[in-house]
Amino acid sequence: MAAAAPGNGHASASRLLLLFLLPLLWAPAAVRAGPDEDLSHRNKEPPAPAQQLQQQPVAVQGPEPARVEDPYGVAVGGTVGHCLCTGLAVIGGRMIAQKISVRTVTIIGGIVFLAFAFSALFISPDSGF
Repeated sequence: MAAAAPGNGHASASRLLLLFLLPLLWAPAAVRAGPDEDLSHRNKEPPAPAQQLQQQPVAVQGPEPARVEDPYGVAVGGTVGHCLCTGLAVIGGRMIAQKISVRTVTIIGGIVFLAFAFSALFISPDSGF
């Protein structure tokens, strides 16, 4: 077996990161939309003015069909999503660890800790902030 070239792990990690992130950029709007967003507005006519709405009879519709939520789909989706997020965090952490030193991380962590401690002196817990 041939020895790995130096820096080869970094290149493969960045390729793996791009493999997961690029499909998110090109995902259709239906995937990126939230659950409450209506994506069918492009095929609808513009809304009628309020005067016309008052003159038209209201159509009676039946009850909305019940939504079926699959617990297995929720469990599998949650597990896969958690695995993807954890994997991206590990890969991203490794890439960042190759760029900055432990000393820099310690100094930044200390500054952030002191900033939160200092802010706790002036912001009361009941302020709703």
